[in-house]
Amino acid sequence: MRAKSISLVLLAVLVAGCAGNQSGQPQAGDTRFVAGDGKMQVFGVGERKAAPAIEGPTLDGATASLAAHKGKVVVLNFWASWCGPCRAEAPVLKEVAAKTKGSVEFLGVDFKDRQADALAFERTEQTGYPHLFDQPGKVALAFQGTVPPAAIPSTLIIDKQGRIAARALGAVKYTDLMNAVTKVRDE
Repeated sequence: MRAKSISLVLLAVLVAGCAGNQSGQPQAGDTRFVAGDGKMQVFGVGERKAAPAIEGPTLDGATASLAAHKGKVVVLNFWASWCGPCRAEAPVLKEVAAKTKGSVEFLGVDFKDRQADALAFERTEQTGYPHLFDQPGKVALAFQGTVPPAAIPSTLIIDKQGRIAARALGAVKYTDLMNAVTKVRDE
């Protein structure tokens, strides 16, 4: 039994070693998963960069864009149905979206996924907000420099002026997200 446990630990170390490089940062062209700790980092007003203009088809066949939410706080969440941490954080996002409805808009970005799997995920979670279908990853690439292209789940809060006000890499926690959303909304 002990030999089996040691073998499993060694296998986990080897697999983890395949997922990154020595610096821990993604390199150009690197599309492997990038883990995060889920901590919400709020940027000072003077440090904020404009969010890129994004637009695309939603899972339900409509079109969504950041521009449609001009003047409002927007929570932008990058996820995929095959991502375990994305599944774990979905109820948090749903609850914060419900509690801030009317003062904060939520927009999901389904990243590198099969549409049927993403639709099944949305039917199960019933988040109550639209999701861009970003199978090729173009929306995620627009945020390169703020969010590593393979860092999912990732959550951004866009302020009323269209600037990136906060970021979390990894599954976000309820209190962290609610506090950051409230802070940015009340500015």
